[in-house]
Amino acid sequence: MDVLIVEPLDADVLAWLSARHTVQLAPELAREPASFRAALARARAVIVPPSVAIDPAALQRAPHLRIVGRLSVGAENIDIEACARAGIEVVRPASASAVAEAEFTVSAWLQMLRRVPILNNEGLLVGRELGGCTVGVVGMTPAVKPLTQLLAAFGAPVLGYDPGVHASDAIWARHGIEPVSLRELMHRSDAVCVLLTYYPRYAGLFGERVLAECKTDQVIVSLAHSSLFNEAALARALSEGPLAAAWFDSLEPGLLDPGRALRHIDTLQVTPRVAGTTQQSRTRSAWAVARRIDELLFAPAAGGDFRPTRPGALAGLADDPGPA
Repeated sequence: MDVLIVEPLDADVLAWLSARHTVQLAPELAREPASFRAALARARAVIVPPSVAIDPAALQRAPHLRIVGRLSVGAENIDIEACARAGIEVVRPASASAVAEAEFTVSAWLQMLRRVPILNNEGLLVGRELGGCTVGVVGMTPAVKPLTQLLAAFGAPVLGYDPGVHASDAIWARHGIEPVSLRELMHRSDAVCVLLTYYPRYAGLFGERVLAECKTDQVIVSLAHSSLFNEAALARALSEGPLAAAWFDSLEPGLLDPGRALRHIDTLQVTPRVAGTTQQSRTRSAWAVARRIDELLFAPAAGGDFRPTRPGALAGLADDPGPA
């Protein structure tokens, strides 16, 4: 078997892939671990949903496996290091969800700016307009391009910070962003979006010192891994100020359990990873992953010419809506 697909897939993409390879579509295997392992043992490529783990134990049972695909950008269920050691390519869409994430971010900002009013100079509780805000973007991911295009329509100035991008890099000017330090960004921004790709060294980056620098009544939207934030510091900033509200598109399991610091913070909005999931983004993702798998399966040399995946790196996939 060439490709095992353990996730619903766009019908046109499935038909195209099936015409070129031996494909087994079996979403039910996500709920049947033993059957999944048996099918994985015969597969050269697999597309898995977030609920199915690809770890060293799974790889040991997959002697023919050379490609692991996931339709969403995240890869929390995939052991990238183990795949790299085994010479297995991890295929993820680099930018298919960028537009969806940008639209979600703007929508979340607009809701918080209106739903969480502030006191104006007249002593009245009022909402705010995004066009009257300075916006801060943390992390130069593919979503930044459509996000800055949307913000241009509002006329909002944009500040930016990414620890991996130097202030002199041309990418800032290309997107109309003023590069600043993280503390300056938090100090000057009325609305912040955190897109930063998570690495263990960034754990707790948004701690007491950084959140204390927030501009008064700031609102934050985070599409990034919630471990970037220190739990206790975030709770204090939301309950005591300076933050007015925050919207996380995912939180690590347990953070809202009884007794945890964020449990009863009513200015914290949480959604279950919906920012990048739209009909259009799913279609773009499916085509991108399918085309890359097809390319690798047809690669020359015995067993295919597979490039090892660098841990934490995204495959450079096109986000075309269909095959050429």
